Amino acid sequence: MQIGMSYTAEKQVEHADSAAAMGSGSVAVFATPAMILLMELAARDCVAAALPEGSTTVGTVVNVRHMAATPVGMRVSATANLIEIDGRRLVFEVEAKDENGIIGKGLHERAVIDIERFMAKLAK
Repeated sequence: MQIGMSYTAEKQVEHADSAAAMGSGSVAVFATPAMILLMELAARDCVAAALPEGSTTVGTVVNVRHMAATPVGMRVSATANLIEIDGRRLVFEVEAKDENGIIGKGLHERAVIDIERFMAKLAK
């Protein structure tokens, strides 16, 4: 794993991704929680292949701005760039775009975990 790794996740906005459907608003536009999910998926997938067997990442911090509305039916993408590695803590610069330009950006942090150990702690 190294600083500068990047990954882009893409999708077409469906009604299920809208603020009205998710309950985060009352309009049929791409919901902020859906944008954050796409950003998290991009960050997760950015480093997935570089992780040790039995490990994954979990989201720990999201600090993003949703700056523009995107209608249902339009394509959106989110790009995550790994900008810091501090032990198990990974920091990503994230940016979301639709067909008209940037719709959101900010920072997202993830922690590398051992899946078996993580689940054992939850079971206690």
